Amino acid sequence: ADFEWRGFEWMDCHDSDHSVLSFLRRAKDPKDFLVVVVNLTPVVRENYRVPVPAPGFYTEVLNTDAEVYGGTNVGNLGGVPADPMAWGDRPYSLKLTLPPLAAVFFKPSRA
Repeated sequence: ADFEWRGFEWMDCHDSDHSVLSFLRRAKDPKDFLVVVVNLTPVVRENYRVPVPAPGFYTEVLNTDAEVYGGTNVGNLGGVPADPMAWGDRPYSLKLTLPPLAAVFFKPSRA
């Protein structure tokens, strides 16, 4: 549920140098989750790594910088594969393009 901590998990809340936050939101089924990444600066962040808990393809399901919202359409061309490169305390990571002053949401593919 939205008001319970088990549905929320920080991925990285320590990157104050780049003003980027990332977190995970889980549904009742813990394998059903979204990765949310927020870039709080007016600078595009290329090749930005974010830790994720599972392998697979992560579809970009929402990009607040999309043209439909009046943005510049900077993004990840619909999604990215998880790399088997540990990042933070996670065994996998995503290499992303973060649009300026925007949030991007990713949903992993289910096998």
